[in-house]
Amino acid sequence: MTVQKDRCVWITGGSMGLGRALALRCAREGWRVVASARSRDALEGLVEEGSALPGRIEAVPLDVTDHEAVAAAVKRIEDEIAPVGLAVLNAGTHRPMAARSFRAGDVDALLRLNVLGVANCLEALLPRMIDRGAGHLALVASIAGYSGLPTAAGYGASKAALINMAESLKPELDALGIKLQLVNPGFVKTPLTDKNDFPMPFLMPADAAAEAFFRGLQSDRFEIVFPRRLVYLLKLLRCLPYGPFFALTRRALPKS
Repeated sequence: MTVQKDRCVWITGGSMGLGRALALRCAREGWRVVASARSRDALEGLVEEGSALPGRIEAVPLDVTDHEAVAAAVKRIEDEIAPVGLAVLNAGTHRPMAARSFRAGDVDALLRLNVLGVANCLEALLPRMIDRGAGHLALVASIAGYSGLPTAAGYGASKAALINMAESLKPELDALGIKLQLVNPGFVKTPLTDKNDFPMPFLMPADAAAEAFFRGLQSDRFEIVFPRRLVYLLKLLRCLPYGPFFALTRRALPKS
């Protein structure tokens, strides 16, 4: 996959972690990158870090949960920078949720950012891509969306929603000439995973994950996954009957 010279790559959640690493990887390839996130300072740091690379990184600060702001940002990018050839909808967050401290407000916050944030971007982008008869979308979910895991009641539900959304949209978008990919990462070392206090098997450095992500974008696969060993284990887990499934997931409960 190559991005046409008159078009750009738009990455939401581009100021930190996997989004930031991918923005730099794309810029090393010479692509024109637009990075969005809520933190203006972090975006400015990214632009400075990428200033010596062959491509160009530009910052468009944005809260993807703000419906009107997303529409305005997409219009600004397309009018003032370049049409969006590839959109990586990566903005999201994680909040561990134990049964004893379950809060509807935490679920609401996760769904607003992880799901409605993506939906806001899709609403702004799809009419433009459909009119052009071309475009490339990558929705970043997680292997946590495959099946229910301890302390991930809100996060996993939000990522399962994205998996379902991508599967639902793909057939129609194929017919419209728009490439849609689903990205399901495992554990990637980022400021979010640094907060976890449980073992994270096959933890990947952000740069290695970004390289796998970048290669996946150039493939024809619907689902981009990394690290593969962990993904295959989780795919197997969701195929088990509930008896052995819960026997295994109980082992992942935090030690009290």
